[in-house]
Amino acid sequence: MSAGRPLTKAERKAFNRAKHEQKIKQELIAQHGNELGQFYYWLRVANMRGTQTYREGKPDFVREVALALHNVYSRHFG
Repeated sequence: MSAGRPLTKAERKAFNRAKHEQKIKQELIAQHGNELGQFYYWLRVANMRGTQTYREGKPDFVREVALALHNVYSRHFG
């Protein structure tokens, strides 16, 4: 409940989605450790958002994520 009223259908859907994502993040961290688990979670999020924006015809997000991942890789292995 929020502000003393029941959640609307859209609010409930967003709340359930957030809880689901939180559960996935916690499972990845438990399985792989904190740093690698968080990395896998953000890679998952970037993959989902990249697919959505690519389908919308906006590939800029995909380029930005690829550049960010390359920068992280270069920092640790370059």
